[in-house]
Amino acid sequence: MPKLSAVIAALEALWPPERAEEWDAVGLVCGDPDAEVSRVLFAVDPVHEVAEEAVRTGADLLVTHHPLYLRGTTTVAATGFKGRVVHSLIKNNVALHVAHTNADRADPGVSDALAAAVGLRVTGPLVPDRTDPAGRRGLGRIGELDAPLTLAEFAQRAAKGLPHTATGLRVAGDPQQAVRTVAVCGGSGDSLFGDVRRAGVDVYLTADLRHHPASEARQAGLFDEGRPSLVDAAHWATEWPWCEQAASQLDEISDRHGWALRTYVSRTVTDPWTAHAVSTEFTNSNPGAPR
Repeated sequence: MPKLSAVIAALEALWPPERAEEWDAVGLVCGDPDAEVSRVLFAVDPVHEVAEEAVRTGADLLVTHHPLYLRGTTTVAATGFKGRVVHSLIKNNVALHVAHTNADRADPGVSDALAAAVGLRVTGPLVPDRTDPAGRRGLGRIGELDAPLTLAEFAQRAAKGLPHTATGLRVAGDPQQAVRTVAVCGGSGDSLFGDVRRAGVDVYLTADLRHHPASEARQAGLFDEGRPSLVDAAHWATEWPWCEQAASQLDEISDRHGWALRTYVSRTVTDPWTAHAVSTEFTNSNPGAPR
C-alpha cells in the first residue's frame, strides 16, 4: 500500500495547488504523511455526514472539493462542527485533502465532468488559463450537443444527468428555443456572465444564480435572439460529477503504480436545501391586472 505522501503527490500532480485562487485553501488538512492508504473516499463537502461515511467505509483518505477551513481558523476544538469533523477524522486515522479551484481549472476539471454529465462535447474552456499554451485549462467549459434540442428538452436532459436535489433546476428562456451550444460552470457561475455573452452560446448552465445578474443577462439576451437562456442547478449537483471523474483518475494512477487502492464516491446528498414548495397563490399570467 502507498503512503499518504505518495497519494497526495499524485493528486497534486492532477490539481497543482499553485493553480488555486489566492483566496482558496487547498491541500492536506489533516493526516500523517507516513500513514498507509488503501481506501479513498471522494465527496463534495467535508461535513459531518461525509466524515461519518469515511469512517464507516474504512477510508484512510477523504478527498473533498470544498475546503473545510476556507477562511482560516484559530482552533480545531470539537466545540464547533468543523472541529468535530477534524476530531472524528483524526481519531479514526482518516486524512483529509482538498482540491477546489485548482480542480476547477484543471484539464480535465470540474466543468468537464459537468459537461459530460449533461451530454456535451467540450470544445474549450469558457475562461482560458493564460498559463496553458494548449488552451485546455481554465474556468468553465464550452460544449456542443450532438444534435439540437429545445431548451425544455435540454433542461430535462440536465435534470436526468445530474444528481437529484430538492430544488431541482430553474430555467429562464423560451422553452422552444433551439439549443446547440452550451457554456457550463460547476459551482457559482454568475461572475462569468461577461465571458458567456462573448462566447455567444445558446444556454448557460451553472449554479447559485442571483436575481440581478440573472435578470440583467436575460434582459441583454432580448437583443440577441434570447441568448443565453439560463439553467440554474444546485451547487452541490453541478460539482458532484467531478467526484466520479476524480476517482477514475486516481484509479488509473493506482493501476499504473500497482497500488491496488480502492476508491469510493460518496452519494450522500449534502446540498443544504431539503424540500421544495411551489406557490400557487400568485401568477404572472396577467402582470398588469390590479391586486
